[in-house]
Amino acid sequence: MDERLKRESMKLKFDELKKIYGDNVYKDEILSKYSWFNLGGPSEIFFRPNSVAQLSSFLREVKKINKKITILGAGSNTLIRDSGVNGVTIKLGSKFSFLNLINDDTIHAGAATLDKNISNFARDNSLSNFEFLSCIPGSLGGGIVMNSGCYKNEISKILVSVEVIDSNGKIFEIEKNKINFFYRGCDLPDNLIILSAKLKGFKLDKSKIENKQNEFINKKKDSQPSQIKTCGSTFKNTKNFKAWELIKKSNCDKMFVGEAKISPKHCNFFVNEGNAKASEIEQLINKTKEKVFEKTGINLELEIKIIGER
Repeated sequence: MDERLKRESMKLKFDELKKIYGDNVYKDEILSKYSWFNLGGPSEIFFRPNSVAQLSSFLREVKKINKKITILGAGSNTLIRDSGVNGVTIKLGSKFSFLNLINDDTIHAGAATLDKNISNFARDNSLSNFEFLSCIPGSLGGGIVMNSGCYKNEISKILVSVEVIDSNGKIFEIEKNKINFFYRGCDLPDNLIILSAKLKGFKLDKSKIENKQNEFINKKKDSQPSQIKTCGSTFKNTKNFKAWELIKKSNCDKMFVGEAKISPKHCNFFVNEGNAKASEIEQLINKTKEKVFEKTGINLELEIKIIGER
């Protein structure tokens, strides 16, 4: 199919979705505003569901047109390429952000709920083991998929179960013991979208929780850049070394490509200095990876996700 026919076919499919979902579906939505890097081209079709029922219906409709689906969370660990994202991008918005205490030690949270809000809600309800979440950028759904963690804690340690929806619009719950978690990842199938999760802590005096929370927050402020266009840790730590140690050892810590730079405060944080392109961030990532491999023989793995068309 030539490019003109592709465009016409896509327009017909979009028009069909627009008739059903109205203002919840967009065409060519610029994605830079959904990324902490402030980078990224347009999404071919962009959908923000207003309910689980609407999301379920939409997934069934999209299956008919056989389009690839990309899920976008808070954008805190995602580099979106300049050419944008083909197919359908789904972003769960405020309707999927909620917090409920379902018993003395268990929280039910929506997938779009920010991790720091979960931590604060737990503190306000005298529930401990959630303090580390105050230092995790992003939302719960993405945090579960990548098993986010810091300071010797991981989200899988507090997880009870996840509620998911599959590509057929079917909703079901998966217990934690049915999921294999590992460092910065898990084996949940790609065709599942997390809707919510149950998280378990333990009762503790609120002041002690607050102290621990502040300790983690201050530790983060001292060691990591803030108030800048970055997406957190770029590379995963290896078994024997921190990623930043390997980057520094390989003399990569002062490298830059255009306005894409490595943070002088923490060299595993890559920064958009203001007008960088996503391609410059990606080039800097690749250059750093190559130099580290040449110097140390270690192949760094990405912690951030890169999505979109080259």
